[in-house]
Amino acid sequence: MNAQTPVLEAQAIAVTFGGLKAVDGISFTLTAGEIVGLIGPNGAGKTTLFNSLVGLQRLTSGQVLLGGERVSGLKPHRVAGKGMTKTFQNAALFPDMSVLENVLTAALLRHDLASARMKAGAVLHRLGLGAIAQTDVADLTFPQKALVEMARALATEPKVLLLDEVMAALTPSEMDEVMAVIRSLRDEGLTFLVVEHHMRAIMALCDRLLVVNFGRLIAQGTPAEVANDPVVIEAYLGQGAAHGATTDAATGGTNAAGGAHA
Repeated sequence: MNAQTPVLEAQAIAVTFGGLKAVDGISFTLTAGEIVGLIGPNGAGKTTLFNSLVGLQRLTSGQVLLGGERVSGLKPHRVAGKGMTKTFQNAALFPDMSVLENVLTAALLRHDLASARMKAGAVLHRLGLGAIAQTDVADLTFPQKALVEMARALATEPKVLLLDEVMAALTPSEMDEVMAVIRSLRDEGLTFLVVEHHMRAIMALCDRLLVVNFGRLIAQGTPAEVANDPVVIEAYLGQGAAHGATTDAATGGTNAAGGAHA
């Protein structure tokens, strides 16, 4: 991959269920080090699009390129091995295993056991989870589970990380902590595509937004541009939410309890 190659490129990807076009010819690119948000009304196709990027959902047409290499058609573990993985909306962890063991299962994708233990420990330390490494996941709070889910994804050493509502059920202060982690990881070169429930949080976090509705990409741009786009306001945000989102995009604040849902 040279400096001009997008780290992730979706080329006219489509997913059809019977006669329903859940994803309808969507194209976009991500460059290295970006945090890009994916927003839209419930049922807009966000989850199907996410799943199609990482191989959890087969494409009807189009292709996905990771660093210029086609990954569409590969199984999810092979896509992860190429450098792209996702978290899950409801943390898909092993409740009867420890935090360390959960992250270790992901690290084994790239490492032997000894190296995987070192990798898992390093990731937990990086996310401030070292003190609970031996705690069973069943005993964690929801915010802790969200961070463990992120740690498990990071243990696969991705170039692109897809975050699926990792801030759901978090308080505004907890969201600020998670966003600080995401920004610091971006500063280290990781690229993010983010679906998030809280509009104010995603507006404060993201460099760019992609807006989908009825399976189609209807707008893209900076948070401020999207918040003021008449098509987006009519389809999704509403005037009040658009005003609040514009303010948060400008200030970097969350006040995350308000706003439309992504």
